[in-house]
Amino acid sequence: MTGTQPPVPAPASGVPGAEPGSEFRKDMGPWANFALGFTYLSPVVSTYTLFGTAIVEGGPPMVWAFLIAGCGQFLVALIFGEIVAQYPIAGGVYPWARRLWGKRWAWMTGWVYMWALLVTITSVAYGAGPYIAILFGFDATVHTTVLCTAVLIVVAILINYMGTKALSGAAVIGFAGELIGALVVGIYLLTTHRHHGLGVIFDTYGTEQNGSYLPAFLAAAIIGLYQYYGFEACGDTAEEVAHPGRVIPRAMRRTIYIGGAAATFTCMSLLLSVTDFNAIISGEQADPVVDVLFDAMGETGARLVMAVVLISFLSCTISLQAAAGRLIYSYARDEMIVGHQLLRRFSHARAVPGYALFVSAAVPLLIAFASLLSEDALTNIVSFAILGIYGSFQMVVLAALRARLKGWHPAGEFTLGRWGLAVNVAALVYGILAIINISWARTPEKPWWENWIVLLCGAVVVASGLLYMFTTHHYGRGDAPAGDAVPDERAPSAGSPK
Repeated sequence: MTGTQPPVPAPASGVPGAEPGSEFRKDMGPWANFALGFTYLSPVVSTYTLFGTAIVEGGPPMVWAFLIAGCGQFLVALIFGEIVAQYPIAGGVYPWARRLWGKRWAWMTGWVYMWALLVTITSVAYGAGPYIAILFGFDATVHTTVLCTAVLIVVAILINYMGTKALSGAAVIGFAGELIGALVVGIYLLTTHRHHGLGVIFDTYGTEQNGSYLPAFLAAAIIGLYQYYGFEACGDTAEEVAHPGRVIPRAMRRTIYIGGAAATFTCMSLLLSVTDFNAIISGEQADPVVDVLFDAMGETGARLVMAVVLISFLSCTISLQAAAGRLIYSYARDEMIVGHQLLRRFSHARAVPGYALFVSAAVPLLIAFASLLSEDALTNIVSFAILGIYGSFQMVVLAALRARLKGWHPAGEFTLGRWGLAVNVAALVYGILAIINISWARTPEKPWWENWIVLLCGAVVVASGLLYMFTTHHYGRGDAPAGDAVPDERAPSAGSPK
């Protein structure tokens, strides 16, 4: 993890806005870049994690949330594609916001995204605990789940430390595991354990409780909102991909297409294989995914599926750590965070930011062990993850819209042309509506702080970020370009770096 800062080499690429002096090696091919985004998006992890919760909230029609969220996030992916094509810089949303708006906006965007990523790493690794317990035949207690979480995070960071080629290989293996988990298992369930016809996706099973179904569906739609992020990870490794202006926008869109289709198929196969929806909705059947797998495949078959699912959880954790480590490194490279002298150090032997990656494992480990202090602690912290991801996404979308209205014309190899403004506005509207739905209080019977826990978690992160930013003034350090997307009298042309 050690290394000194060498003299700045030649620019990384000839693309306008490309980061000069990149220390990364371009060891990641187009399919590995797509696989990284796909395993981060992880149709198996997200669907298996929230399937039961979504059924309880909205019944089988919750599957339509995949289509709605997929269309909305596709608009966001188009905007991100324009930005990364012009600014193929490691770290994703932070350097994009820096170029489009400026240092302060970028600092807060990166801060929110960083904490969302670190919490999501914990939540994904923690979610693997019960499946590990089933695979190896021990009880999934709170303590064993936390230990499994720690082991998964450590294994993931060791793979990340091996370098970009190892990361690429893990992403491709994870992609294969995801497809097996989604397609092979799904086809097997549909051919051997199908209990319902397609009409079931219109049957609410009384989840509306004598009122409108819309509130129930919006609550269940969290499964779709949780599904469609991860495509931005393709851009987090932009300095490790040849021809990023062409490759990465295509990989982002492909992640939405294939990942969304795989997630929808996985969910549909489970829906049609459930024996009794009323038992799930009433709470009698607490883990419908495991029950369906054991009923359809028996103990041996179900444990084999658990092994494949575990590969999905591991590959998702690896991809999340890779994204978080590169974000922290990008932050530190621009001197935007305390300890930047250490966090920007680079291991040239493996071509990875060693200390930044260490943080992406150490903080999630601390969060996991802190969950032992309270039964609900991890759940309350994780509630911020989706809000943080969507919030940081929309900060970039808003920055792109502001820059566009002030004269920015995307200058990369992928642009939306005359459709850019309309798509940008639509992406922002979708994101705002999604954030409102994520944050909406739906449990009036609980204490107010628990009812509004998502907004409270978001407020704590934003408030601590503002306090940190304006007391340390790290946002003003570093001489990397900022706000240069918008043309002014000092810039020779739109999109040209100052």
